[in-house]
Amino acid sequence: MLYYLALTLKPYIGAMNVLTYHTVRAGGAAITGFLFCLLFGPAIIRVLREFKIGQIIKKDHVADLHALHKSKAGTPTMGGTMILLSTVLSLLLWGRLNNRLLWLAIMVLLLLGAVGFIDDYIKLKRKHNDGLSARAKFAGQIITGLILGLYLIGNPITVSATYLYPRDVTDWQALSKAFLTAIQSDAPSPVRAIWLHMPLEARQKTAEAAPHAVESQEARRELLQGLNSVLGQRRLYDPNLWPDEMLTPEARALIARDPQTLGDLEVVRLDRLLVEAALPEAVAHSVPNLHTKVGIPGFKDTYLPLGPIYVLFVILIIVAVSNAVNLTDGLDGLAGGASVISILTYAGIAYVVSRADWSQYLFVTYVPEASELFVFGGVLLGAGLGFLWFNAHPAEIFMGDTGSLSLGGAIAALAILTKQELLLPLVAGLFALEAASVVIQVASFKLTGKRVFRMAPLHHHFELMGWSETKVTMRFWIIALLLALMSFSTLKLR
Repeated sequence: MLYYLALTLKPYIGAMNVLTYHTVRAGGAAITGFLFCLLFGPAIIRVLREFKIGQIIKKDHVADLHALHKSKAGTPTMGGTMILLSTVLSLLLWGRLNNRLLWLAIMVLLLLGAVGFIDDYIKLKRKHNDGLSARAKFAGQIITGLILGLYLIGNPITVSATYLYPRDVTDWQALSKAFLTAIQSDAPSPVRAIWLHMPLEARQKTAEAAPHAVESQEARRELLQGLNSVLGQRRLYDPNLWPDEMLTPEARALIARDPQTLGDLEVVRLDRLLVEAALPEAVAHSVPNLHTKVGIPGFKDTYLPLGPIYVLFVILIIVAVSNAVNLTDGLDGLAGGASVISILTYAGIAYVVSRADWSQYLFVTYVPEASELFVFGGVLLGAGLGFLWFNAHPAEIFMGDTGSLSLGGAIAALAILTKQELLLPLVAGLFALEAASVVIQVASFKLTGKRVFRMAPLHHHFELMGWSETKVTMRFWIIALLLALMSFSTLKLR
């Protein structure tokens, strides 16, 4: 809302323009997300107590653990509703609501929040720790992942290269020669069409720079600026100059939709493909179908091509991360704090990949639409901290599956939509360790009849070793933070 208000008032109040910056809106969203939690928190806790919606502590075979946690019985749960409410209201206030990646992230957050809410409700109604069946819970997670995966296959995110940088030019001499030929000849050609579509000043500078592009850095810069000035021109494409056999399938698909009806980013992408087709010996071809390819951390321009299987990959990420956060939610503040760290990390990554210059420099996939995911991450950061205000030991409220599944879904969505899926084992490393401890424990017991840990998930193992709850939580937060910092280092190690 504030974004559109700023656009309306900017001609009259110039200072309002600051509210169009996604960095400013991310900061504002984080603050309001936190304040909304502080505002709604006491009322939500009071209502949950009145309706006796409290945690049930199951007395299982680990008597020591029950003795440690029995005092928590009756503490209000379903506190994830506080996070969801604060997040949605803050995004309505600060978000740019015509950004489809923002809506996809919200969809995953709310769908998995609904699955968690139903699970919590059934547990509370039965006065038992058994809510939705495992099959039903998995079904909700799989359906959420399927919806997201199918949408991404059918409506690709703009993730490919757009604007040209020096490393995109493979042969400056060939580029210089092509422009000199086109400028000096009146014969129609794709390169001449590109030159004629440049603004007059850029056309003059390009003509002056072309003869010196091989030896002069300044001339190269002018030549690239001239090429980039064409990107975004809706009338650049001419079927007589760019026949179908000259174009990539991606370019033909964009043209088939009519350049006049494409979004601004899609027009830029189409024009980049036309430039590549016009200058095949001078300009590197960008990687096609990046929306179904997964970048490998530590390697530049190296991808796993998944094609239609990418849908299954999306489902796997959604199911795995949401369940991992759910397993971690066993101590006061543990899952909430670790989620905040992961979300903050992916918010920073979203900012990096949404900038053409930074993504180009770091050799990461450029996702121009991801700028609004930075705002989404900011909101969840604030809402998560606001929830921790009440969830810190001794907790006044628990997030329940409503919170853990939705936060896990949000982390997974950020990984998928920023095209940094394989960073998850580091960004969400603590959750991966917790989930792995459960898998190891179950596998060991079934195969050998012995347990590796005193109890799984891992945080209960350390509790039974004698660590206090706050010590486990703080040390696990430190591990989560260190792993998240390691993930940032991989952005440069390529």
